[in-house]
Amino acid sequence: MMNTDKIYAESIAKEYAPKDTSKVVALKKLDWKARSKACIFTYTFGIVMTLVLGVGMCLAMGVIGGGTTLMMVLGIVIGVIGIIGVSVNYPIYKRLLESGKKQYASDILRLAKEISDKAE
Repeated sequence: MMNTDKIYAESIAKEYAPKDTSKVVALKKLDWKARSKACIFTYTFGIVMTLVLGVGMCLAMGVIGGGTTLMMVLGIVIGVIGIIGVSVNYPIYKRLLESGKKQYASDILRLAKEISDKAE
């Protein structure tokens, strides 16, 4: 059985232990650079595609556009485009994240090794 008090005490002590702040900050910045492109794109694309889906639903249900058959068909088409956009958002995110990680992997691993070697 694990001693949870010991684990908790070590995690608290780790927060107060002196750190090589410049390297830790640099590591956090590199991690953000690796992830930021994927996160920013995913949120932006997801919001836009959700709005497209919403506009399509409003047109299809006659909330906007006068409720004509043409507007309903247009709403269905726009809604399907929104559904496709929302559906492909996560696979795009995974690819962009993988690309960002590959781009910064060597620098992050080198810096993390320097920090962990110094901590020992």
